[in-house]
Amino acid sequence: MSVDSIVNPSTPARPGPSPRLKLARRVGLRLLGGVAVLWAAVSVAFAAVYLAPGDIVSLLIGEQVRTPEIEAAIRAEWGLDKPLWWQYLSYLWRLLHGDMGRSYMLNTDVSHLLMSQIWPTLKLTLAALVVSVVFAVLISAFTAHRRWGRRIAATLELLLASTPSFWMGIVLLFIFSFTLRWFPVAGDRQFSALVLPALSLGLAQGAVLAQVLRREMELALDAPFALTLRAWGVTEWRIRLRHALRHAALPVVTLTGWLTGGLLSGAVITEQVFGRPGLGRLTVDAVLAKDLPVVLAVAIVSALIYVVMSTLTDILSLLIDPRLRLREGKS
Repeated sequence: MSVDSIVNPSTPARPGPSPRLKLARRVGLRLLGGVAVLWAAVSVAFAAVYLAPGDIVSLLIGEQVRTPEIEAAIRAEWGLDKPLWWQYLSYLWRLLHGDMGRSYMLNTDVSHLLMSQIWPTLKLTLAALVVSVVFAVLISAFTAHRRWGRRIAATLELLLASTPSFWMGIVLLFIFSFTLRWFPVAGDRQFSALVLPALSLGLAQGAVLAQVLRREMELALDAPFALTLRAWGVTEWRIRLRHALRHAALPVVTLTGWLTGGLLSGAVITEQVFGRPGLGRLTVDAVLAKDLPVVLAVAIVSALIYVVMSTLTDILSLLIDPRLRLREGKS
């Protein structure tokens, strides 16, 4: 209600923005925030090249043999004879067109190199994310408000959350690959090769999600709506899986987006343990070889993936909980 309608009751109140417009506004703000974060990551990567000690040409060449032709190509690519602001804008322009430079160690375009390695890492990250969510939902639904089940689950979650992913991977390899021979030791040619890496990477994150989800489900099961549903004769499992789980999902969705960065960083080690291709293996090789263009490109792509997942998490939170959209309307 506007101030005019209170002072003069004959003045009709102005209609506020529609719920769809409020949602579109919130989504637009989230997208702008994601673009700002990505721009900051790109700017930091550009600044790292110029603030690092030593000659820029030497940094970009790495351990490759230095020849006049390679030096001339680097100076032309980065525009080292131009002002710094021009080099920065040129760098942004090339990134917008998918040009991430050239690896002089491997003698190939960095963009093509990343495109050949990004899918195995995304596949592993998504599989680990599925493992985390499924593990958290199942263990929370079975143990919420159950005394002994809660104690056993809390012990298991503490054990999994405190175990490094590489150690979990070694244990899984010893049991299921070397002893039982159920899964392949290394590679990425079949679906069975994805099971153990996804478990070693996703169980620790799932343990953290389960702790949060179980607490939220217990609060939801004690809420008045749950008592009303029980009085109507709704079964306990229906209340847990259909109603309480939805009320408890918002903090877990937010936490899942934040933990995505942990999954990406954990993939670096997991891919090494299981001998998988991907950005993790590419990053380790580039760091050891001092291949700076590849390292910078991996950092930017990782930031892009994290920003996309974080933005999708924020948008999904708005769709799950209408109270967030109402809060925007009151502010």
